[in-house]
Amino acid sequence: MRSKGDVSRFQILVEIAEYQPAIRQQEIANRIGMTTQAVSEYIRDLVDEGMVTMSGRSNYAVTKTGMAWVMENAATLELYVRHIRRDIIKHVSVWTAIAADDMKKGDIAGLYMKDGYLCAEKKPRSATATVYADAKKNNDVGIFDVNGIIEHHEGIIHVCKVPRVQHGGSLKVRKDKLKKIVVMAGLVAAVGIESSIALKSIGRNPDLFFGASEGVIDAAYHGITCAIVITDDEFTTFVKRLENTPLEYKIYDLIIPEDQ
Repeated sequence: MRSKGDVSRFQILVEIAEYQPAIRQQEIANRIGMTTQAVSEYIRDLVDEGMVTMSGRSNYAVTKTGMAWVMENAATLELYVRHIRRDIIKHVSVWTAIAADDMKKGDIAGLYMKDGYLCAEKKPRSATATVYADAKKNNDVGIFDVNGIIEHHEGIIHVCKVPRVQHGGSLKVRKDKLKKIVVMAGLVAAVGIESSIALKSIGRNPDLFFGASEGVIDAAYHGITCAIVITDDEFTTFVKRLENTPLEYKIYDLIIPEDQ
């Protein structure tokens, strides 16, 4: 069936075949969620094509030609459903992890989080899964039939406020304090060129610049402690976003007062 029209024709033929010869167009319409007028137009076409016969006002029957068409398309549907069950659903239910050991198909792997990534190893863990296919250490490995709870702790976000360029920019940032904060983080992000320059001035290139706010939140959910250096005009909006999450965060005002 290549179109929505073919699907509707199939449904109408099946309804007629099941309840023939006495079935009204209104009954068919109610069963398949279509208007009576649309059903009437389809039946008229099916009669013209020799797939349905009509005798009287509400007496319809599917012809041999019509049944052959139904059987042909039913077989196609069956193959499609089988494809969904065997391939698509199976594929969706397969997770991806990093293999901490060489793995064989059918092995029971222990699952854990490391640096924000899901990992699988031969050692038993509180969560386990079955290995989908052979995989070498440090490669991606498919896993399914996950059981238990994967041990996981969300990361802390260190929010560092710095000034816009009109208020001194990177020159008015407490660099010594920024250094101490950055070393605590597994991922460092910058919002604003002033933030990026401030980080580079202490010898640390930001891991994220474009899409930094979203990336930091996502990384923290995956267990990575983050530092985000953000200009004061973007600071309030970002903190409000954090307030609507369960994530832990700490705020640092790194702006050197203008009189200093």
